[in-house]
Amino acid sequence: MPAPVRLGLPELGFGVGLRSRHAADVLRGPSGVDWFEVITENVLDNGGYARYLLDQVAERFPVVLHGVSLSIGSTDPLDLDYVRRVGRLASGVGAAWVSDHLCWTGVLGLNTHDLLPLPLTEESLRHVVRRVRVVQDVLERPLVLENPSTYLGFAESTVSECEFLARLAEESGCGLLLDVNNVHVSAVNHEFDPYDYVRALPADRVVYLHLAGHTDRGTHLIDTHDRPVADPVWDLYEFTTGLLPSVTALLEWDDRVPAFEVLTAELAKARERAARGG
Repeated sequence: MPAPVRLGLPELGFGVGLRSRHAADVLRGPSGVDWFEVITENVLDNGGYARYLLDQVAERFPVVLHGVSLSIGSTDPLDLDYVRRVGRLASGVGAAWVSDHLCWTGVLGLNTHDLLPLPLTEESLRHVVRRVRVVQDVLERPLVLENPSTYLGFAESTVSECEFLARLAEESGCGLLLDVNNVHVSAVNHEFDPYDYVRALPADRVVYLHLAGHTDRGTHLIDTHDRPVADPVWDLYEFTTGLLPSVTALLEWDDRVPAFEVLTAELAKARERAARGG
């Protein structure tokens, strides 16, 4: 039987990342934000204010966990203790789903604290599929994986990133977090067509979308999350929403974070462009 659309996960609407500086605005009441995403590691095993704020928000809004430490592509053994702790956190706050990145973050126990690209080969695909299945068994829920922004590729890669993601979703049963800004950034850096990339993905496996700003360095783009969404990304996002059976989207703004009303104004654009695209 085919998998249900979006793996049967809920359609949440339009959200932003949860930031402590916006706590008063968030808890004050309706703001045009439907849901919040939290960086998993900021609240994992954290009994302080970050967890208190998350609990308060989770009582009022849907929340999603977005991790940066799973290292699903590494050759190091999976950290199953970390996965179990993520699962307990997700259950504790009623997270709608758990997401992370198609990347590796280190090797031989060393953490680079960066989201590193994989060699896109048949061997690495089989390796990641096996690891995703294990993680999903431990979590007892689907894992949602994000396409990274990349600046270098591997000479030995034999599979395009969009094909790799499509086959990974089909063979492992995972969902996809399609970061539209990352598609644009990587497309400029590696000179491929971002619209062909989006068309190649299974629309029914795209659980949600990310939007963010990037920095243009002339010869390349850097995924900085520190400014408004660029026009080419808006255009690609609008096109993408027209391919999907439903749209759940999140605006990322992680550096030089503006006032809450600036975020919500940018999020309103995401809602408007989705309506046009859909």
